[in-house]
Amino acid sequence: MTAEDRIAELEQRLGKVEDLLAIRNLQHAYGYYLDKCLYDEVVDLFAEEGEVIFIGGIYKGKKGAARLYAGRFRNNFAGGKNGPTFGRLLDHPILQDVVTVADDRVTAKARFRVLMQAGTHQLAATAQTPVRQWFEGGLYENDYVREDGVWKIKKLFYRAFWHGTIEHGWAYTPPDYVPNASVTYPEDPYGPDELLQDAPRLWPDTTTFPFHYRHPVTGQEVT
Repeated sequence: MTAEDRIAELEQRLGKVEDLLAIRNLQHAYGYYLDKCLYDEVVDLFAEEGEVIFIGGIYKGKKGAARLYAGRFRNNFAGGKNGPTFGRLLDHPILQDVVTVADDRVTAKARFRVLMQAGTHQLAATAQTPVRQWFEGGLYENDYVREDGVWKIKKLFYRAFWHGTIEHGWAYTPPDYVPNASVTYPEDPYGPDELLQDAPRLWPDTTTFPFHYRHPVTGQEVT
């Protein structure tokens, strides 16, 4: 191997490490913005041709993402305003990341775990958002794209695995406690563009959320 080839190899390896860190920061920034109901800032993290898959619905394009975050979430959780809302808790640490950058350094995939603590304080309760407190666990399996040198979210697929109230925990949560989407836009003004076929269900269902990566030792696909 020539010195030029070695330098090119090292530049490629360093570049992929920089990409990995940028994607990790991108996803963690998403989490911090979402926690504080900064929905406009969340939408700005998406590519124009991005999409969101959430509770059985597919929200297409940046307009679809805006309909979910700056429409549904903002009106249901933040009283229609952008930013922190009195009495609203939505802390969801994003952990255990596995990030895979393609060799062309234009696309990437990543898997993250989420452990959420959420609720509405009694002093902030309304008919639309009554007093409520719960735990939630889920996973992200996301795609990313680098546009003009900036990493953006191409596809965000959030799968909630379990819910549980503080009072009773997760062992007593009824099946389909949070039902999958069943009505699309525009019939539902905040609904998805399309329904996900064979949408996953909450625990006690235990189907595997497909891994984007191969086994790091055997190189085999894990299904």
